[in-house]
Amino acid sequence: MQILVITGRSGSGKTSALNLLEDEGYTCIDNLPVSLLPALIAQVRSRDNAEQSRIAIGIDARNIDSDLSILPRLFEDVRDASDTFKILYLDTSKDVLMRRFSETRRKHPLTDRDTGLREAISEEDIILAPLAALADVTIDTTSLNLHELRSAVKQQLIGSDSQGTAITLTSFGFKFGVPVDCDFVFDVRCLPNPYWEPSLRKQSGLEEAVQQFLRDDPMVEEMARDIEQFARKWIPEFEKNNRSYLNISIGCTGGMHRSVYLAERISESLRKEFKNVQTRHRQLSSSADKH
Repeated sequence: MQILVITGRSGSGKTSALNLLEDEGYTCIDNLPVSLLPALIAQVRSRDNAEQSRIAIGIDARNIDSDLSILPRLFEDVRDASDTFKILYLDTSKDVLMRRFSETRRKHPLTDRDTGLREAISEEDIILAPLAALADVTIDTTSLNLHELRSAVKQQLIGSDSQGTAITLTSFGFKFGVPVDCDFVFDVRCLPNPYWEPSLRKQSGLEEAVQQFLRDDPMVEEMARDIEQFARKWIPEFEKNNRSYLNISIGCTGGMHRSVYLAERISESLRKEFKNVQTRHRQLSSSADKH
């Protein structure tokens, strides 16, 4: 069981960190009173798949002021109950926090009729000091933009276990319209069409006879290599920007032969380098639904 506690100054990026962890498959709970943490851990441990559970918990100054004395003992108990337990503390300079709250017009959780923003930031710093001292990882987000923050959190907490960007290659037929969710579209209608071979017309790009027909043509192989090279070059750049999904669509006329073959061929190649590659054949799925 993995448990991550995400804490730090308000405005330092806790919500962004939790959003990233949720994208990576963690169950995220924000603003949990620390006194409820033991009960939550006990409930998770009672599950059949407790070993695979991954939980990220957001804790901030709103819910720990009265529980400060129990934090060291409580976190030690949690550490003993989990395979991995880490506390991430996000810090930011006071001047940058002042600017962020002013620009976004968000209300600091500790401000009220008698407490201004600067005083609230100073008060929060005192309240969070015990958590900052207990932190396993501290990230200063003063000069980080959103993408850099997410990258830093991923590197520090997830590392090689990251699922990475979910890459989907979709085959489709242009005569049925371009998929609305695509990020890149490759038109392969210039390639030889198995449809005009009577013995191949009713088959699809998933069948060996069609695949052999296309493999034998140098243009098809050249097109496949070019799309693969494009994907290999640019997918890492999308991953650096913490892109959750990337949809690559490959279209031919009817979406049954050329696009299906190339989507399968390219997916197989990309799986050697990227963890999360999926293939979807829109027209083949539509044909199956009709039957």
